Amino acid sequence: MLIEQADRIWEIDQTRPIAPQLRRVLRERIVRNDLQPGRKISESEIAAQYGVSRQPVREAFIRLSDEGLIAILPQRGTRIRRIGLTAVRESRFIREAIEADIVRLLAERPDSASVAELRDLIDQQHRMAEGDPFDFIRADEAFHRALARSAAKDGIWQRVQGLKSQMDRVRFLSLGHFPVRKLIDQHAAIVEGIARGDVASAETALRLHLREVLSDLPLIAQENPDFFDAVPDGAEERVVRLNGGDHE
Repeated sequence: MLIEQADRIWEIDQTRPIAPQLRRVLRERIVRNDLQPGRKISESEIAAQYGVSRQPVREAFIRLSDEGLIAILPQRGTRIRRIGLTAVRESRFIREAIEADIVRLLAERPDSASVAELRDLIDQQHRMAEGDPFDFIRADEAFHRALARSAAKDGIWQRVQGLKSQMDRVRFLSLGHFPVRKLIDQHAAIVEGIARGDVASAETALRLHLREVLSDLPLIAQENPDFFDAVPDGAEERVVRLNGGDHE
């Protein structure tokens, strides 16, 4: 079944496991603000939209809750969570530590095939620089995933994906402020450091690249106050649990 949102076609393949597909589709819709913070969603609504039963929707909701993208509140239903500033900073910190080690491994033993693949991905990014911002985010994702795959750390990248959801939301909001071509240049600096076997250069380029999100964060939060938590991350959920929930 096809669902069209904001000129985007989302497809669910009924022959494959449904829950992981729903988790991916809903995650992308949240990141690109098709589903905006504070919006209430329900298992029955999503099940009807995508022509599936409620069970895989429930499973997808649990995963999205674990990633901090939705809040499942007793007696209040399920809502899209606002972006938590603490979560953004902490996920960036963890991601930087992991990816810096990955880049270090690659630079210690440069592989010509891996470098060629990474350069091809950068060429693709140049071609899509003026297109849909979400397409560029996907291209950025493919680049970082390729770094992990080149270092034989695919499993670790799967863990990173669960950590970086809030960062991805901020990146989508920041693309209007931050030149895409500067991001591409940063990717190129990482790859050239790897190609030269220059561990320090490659690692420094990676760290600077991932820290860009922090420099943009105050301005983005100021310009999009409805997208960010006004209270500490998760405080609303904790209050609801302590009070036993509110009845609708």
